[in-house]
Amino acid sequence: MEDLVIRDADVVDGSGEPSYRADVVVDDGRIVSIVKEAAAAGCQRPKAMRELDAEGLVLAPGFIDMHAHSDLALLRDPDHSAKAAQGVTLEVLGQDGLSYAPVDDRTLEEVRRAIAGWNGYGDDVDFDWRSVGEYLDRLDAGIAVNAAYLVPHGTVRALVMGWEDREPTPAELDRMRRLVAEGLEQGAVGLSAGLTYTPGMYAKDAELAELCRVVASYGGYYCPHHRSYGAGARAAYAETVALAREAGCALHLAHATMNFGVNEGRAPELLALLDEALEAGADISLDSYPYTAGATTLAALLPSWVHAGGPGEALRRLADEETAGRIRYDLEVTGSDGCHGVPVDWATVEVSGVGDPALAAHVGRRLDSWDSARRLLLADRLATAVLQHVGHEENVRTIMRHRVHTGGSDGILQGAKPHPRAYGTFPHYLGHWVRETGVLSLEECVAHLTARPAARLRLPDRGLVREGYRADLVLFDPATVAAGATYDAPRTPPVGIPYVLVDGRFVIEDGRRTDVLAGRAVRRTPTP
Repeated sequence: MEDLVIRDADVVDGSGEPSYRADVVVDDGRIVSIVKEAAAAGCQRPKAMRELDAEGLVLAPGFIDMHAHSDLALLRDPDHSAKAAQGVTLEVLGQDGLSYAPVDDRTLEEVRRAIAGWNGYGDDVDFDWRSVGEYLDRLDAGIAVNAAYLVPHGTVRALVMGWEDREPTPAELDRMRRLVAEGLEQGAVGLSAGLTYTPGMYAKDAELAELCRVVASYGGYYCPHHRSYGAGARAAYAETVALAREAGCALHLAHATMNFGVNEGRAPELLALLDEALEAGADISLDSYPYTAGATTLAALLPSWVHAGGPGEALRRLADEETAGRIRYDLEVTGSDGCHGVPVDWATVEVSGVGDPALAAHVGRRLDSWDSARRLLLADRLATAVLQHVGHEENVRTIMRHRVHTGGSDGILQGAKPHPRAYGTFPHYLGHWVRETGVLSLEECVAHLTARPAARLRLPDRGLVREGYRADLVLFDPATVAAGATYDAPRTPPVGIPYVLVDGRFVIEDGRRTDVLAGRAVRRTPTP
């Protein structure tokens, strides 16, 4: 007898087609049968060891978070309700060009310090891996939800040539190519880049194109954090589209936004650029989060030259009075490349987390000056996380309606007051943007969060409610589903999502997290 039958569910299957009522049978981690309108037809209803009455609930494929920063959280926090309670059943890690594999001992220490604001320093994690394959093996030991991985360009660059602001030698570029190829062979789904983060921002397009050719040869995709989301945003998107097309590589635009005052109302310009490329045959998708504020580290706002040589050199420069004056001029007058070419408005920068608990009083405060920011960077040794309130709702809603859009939280779980997107992105789509505003229909929205990302990841048995597909499923109440998380209370759990299944096992049951660790690394078989 089968494991589970979900009775009388309103199935929104991820295809974008209208919903239908059905009994859905799950066995051994897969959907084995779908009986449409079983009760109305009076037909023999399927039996199972367990029956779940889904009257009034929508059954959908589990949501895929195309931009996640749970690289350490999945290992340190088996509960991981931040994502599981939202209906997320798969996260894509290794984002923005910086993560924890491939590394050697030196690079691992540098990366841990550089992105402590995203993931914490990791004192509570056993870093017993060095390669991409070993990291994925570690995930296979059991995690709350599934995870895929992008080879992070910045980490690869740091491993090969340190944190130097220069072009690679031919030998160094060849080693970077080999490391990217090895990561893809070991199961990564593509390559990420962080082009406003060091050392990735030191790379010229020629270097990135060479690595993208490797990615294309394995059937992966390129996922850049662009050189600008501010003053040079449209040019940065155009540059990336041209680079990917030259390399023949599929392109996924990370957290596709148009932020800061210079871009208010300019989302249609971005979409026109993408439509032109799509019509010419380019393979492009994008993700976005459904909020206006951004989130990053305070150190990321600094000019790129400050970080040359690594985190230790950045701290030395910050401590030097004369150099600090140069930094301030770049930040407040010319517009730092780390702050997207826009002079920083300190009133928009809110501290969301600190590495040193002794600095906790700063959390939730807006910065009032460069002097305050500098003192905090030095005291916290670059580990401070911040929100930037620089977005525009019109741009957010325009981009989310595009035909190649997918959902990504960009959720940083670190810090006492993180961005609410970490705990609320997916129910916020369903509650606010579907039910309350009608910007997306329910069927459209579910497709954006399930089948589209699965297609980008080239996963043949995920993202749809179909017979034979993996039973990664979510059941939610369309009348009540909503994000509980707010900017004031960002860790509040969502409502209206009583059941979530990963591989046919309940990770959320009756609205509560179970002790099930059914998630594993999702490796895409390379196609050289």
